[in-house]
Amino acid sequence: MQSWRRKSLWLALLASWLLGLLGIFPLLRLAVPTGPRAGAPQGWPRWLDAELLQSFFQPGELPEDAAQLPRGPRGGSCDWGACFDTSKCRSGGFKVFVYPAAGPTSETQHKILASIEGSRYHTVSPTEACLHLLSLDAPAGECSLVPPKWNGGKNHLVLRLHPASCSWTFPLGQAMVAEASPTVDTFRPGFDVALPLLPEAHPVRGGAPGQLRQHSPHPRVALLALAEERGGWRVAGPDSPACPWDGHCEQDHGPEQTHPGAALPNATFCLIPGRRPDALRFLQALQAGCIPVLLSPRWELPFAEVIDWTKAAIVADERLPLQVLAALREMPPTRVLALRQQTQFLWDTYFSSVEKVIRTTLEIIQDRILGASAHPSLMWNSPPGVLLALPTFSTSPSDFPFYYLQQGSRPAGRFSALIWVGATGQPPLKLIQAVAGSQHCAQILVLWSSDKPPPPSWPETAVPLIVIEGHRKASDRFFPYSAISTDAILSLDAHSSLSTSEVDFAFVVWQSFPERMVGFLTRSHFWDEAHGGWCYTAERVNNFSVVLTSAAFYHRYYHTLFTHSLPEALRSLADAAPACADVLMNFLVAAATKLPPIKVPYGKWHGEAGPPQAPQPTAPDCINQMAAGFGHMPLVSSRLRLDPVLFKDPVSVLRKKYRSLEKP
Repeated sequence: MQSWRRKSLWLALLASWLLGLLGIFPLLRLAVPTGPRAGAPQGWPRWLDAELLQSFFQPGELPEDAAQLPRGPRGGSCDWGACFDTSKCRSGGFKVFVYPAAGPTSETQHKILASIEGSRYHTVSPTEACLHLLSLDAPAGECSLVPPKWNGGKNHLVLRLHPASCSWTFPLGQAMVAEASPTVDTFRPGFDVALPLLPEAHPVRGGAPGQLRQHSPHPRVALLALAEERGGWRVAGPDSPACPWDGHCEQDHGPEQTHPGAALPNATFCLIPGRRPDALRFLQALQAGCIPVLLSPRWELPFAEVIDWTKAAIVADERLPLQVLAALREMPPTRVLALRQQTQFLWDTYFSSVEKVIRTTLEIIQDRILGASAHPSLMWNSPPGVLLALPTFSTSPSDFPFYYLQQGSRPAGRFSALIWVGATGQPPLKLIQAVAGSQHCAQILVLWSSDKPPPPSWPETAVPLIVIEGHRKASDRFFPYSAISTDAILSLDAHSSLSTSEVDFAFVVWQSFPERMVGFLTRSHFWDEAHGGWCYTAERVNNFSVVLTSAAFYHRYYHTLFTHSLPEALRSLADAAPACADVLMNFLVAAATKLPPIKVPYGKWHGEAGPPQAPQPTAPDCINQMAAGFGHMPLVSSRLRLDPVLFKDPVSVLRKKYRSLEKP
């Protein structure tokens, strides 16, 4: 009896256990999420800021993640190695020939031609060209036909700045395509070039500067702005954080933009939908210093081949609104500051004018040709950018004056003195002795640009002295002579008067600021409301923006930039009016650095030593012509003068290193 009861009890317990297991198992399947399958590729979302925005979805959970057949790119299997002949670019350099328009030309085509014709790339001979450029930005219905030297599109670039312009009606073959905001499925990475979508009224050169005035977010500035389909922006107030998705946003009129009919957003982050027409809002956000947040973009980011957009923009997915909002709200202020600063750098360097867009496109192609010698990412994504870092000088950041800080180095402790002898032809014997006495002087070069022959003998000096025959032009003094063996150049005129202590102290100052000009004699510029133009004055005022190259230190790279980057018209202007040469070199350095020159002490006993100045009416004329050539006024004013320690302090002169600077 007891054994039967035991068996019945065990059977009942076993049945209860089986029933419970069968009933609970489906619930367990719902409560425990299945992990990703081994070997399955990690899918959506693909964030640029992956550390900020993480995915809570697995591949295939959303309908948009379903596998789709890829669309075939234009040109079949064309890539850089198969469809571009680099041998044509090695003999004659990187030269570009632009096909003339067969019919009426549009304003955009005029801008493209003006941008290339004034550059160092342009050639009028199609036979010596490395790249042939065909612009399709013609009026509607006036598309270009197949060029006579098409050659199947090999070594050709088809350029289309505006999607609304005409499309090609002939097979592209092996031609590259530089198109505004190309779609992801038709773009060929490493072969085509993605351009920004520009407004019709985009300036040819110069362009409006970035509009960011305060890098740190202001408490009263909206956090978010959303681009509208019909233009303009909507901002999210503090009480409606999700308004970009629910539509309850306030209208933001913002500051006026340089292009009529458009306004810049006034917010910290700009939400830009992924539709291709919204690509125009991307440039507006960059100019305003509003960090672009691209919501599932269906177009290629401009120049993404070389620009690191993770430093200036955020790519998010429009299907995760709450996650995006939370990540933006929690972003550290240091990260916000870095992103906003990079937006201003990229706008000013690559996007503010048609000329910069075209030159950036050509620089990308030239870097492909150079291969291993191409510009590194640091030079593309750090000021002043690749457009002002010529590969004819070097492609290593350590050779340029702008990257010493990033490289953790400083220039060598020697300089070359370049003394320009003009029409008077008087040998600067006293000046040579004073400069040769400097402990930092490595060599002295005398640039003889006088009609008189140079003297047969020169004074004995402790450093090598080299005489160079000039071409009787003021721009000769800024030519990159191979005889210059140091990074630092002390530019002097035969009439200059300096002491050895002044030279030594000025060079020590330059070593701390190798990207800037360090000089003794200064000038200033100002805007004259009465005449509606820029003026240039030699009066002693508290601020200055120009140092005379009759006595100034600067990096030798600026000779290369002066000779190979400036348009021929500006260099001819300096030759026609030698007084304008000082202004032009200061324009060039200020445009590259966006910084003012530095003034150091200059003894009053010297007076205004230097060559006779040109008549004053000439300086305002050339400064306005140069401002027009640059497209803006690059000069920056300053009130800073650097003096030695204990300079003019009432202490013993024995305690002062540069005691002769205080000569009565």
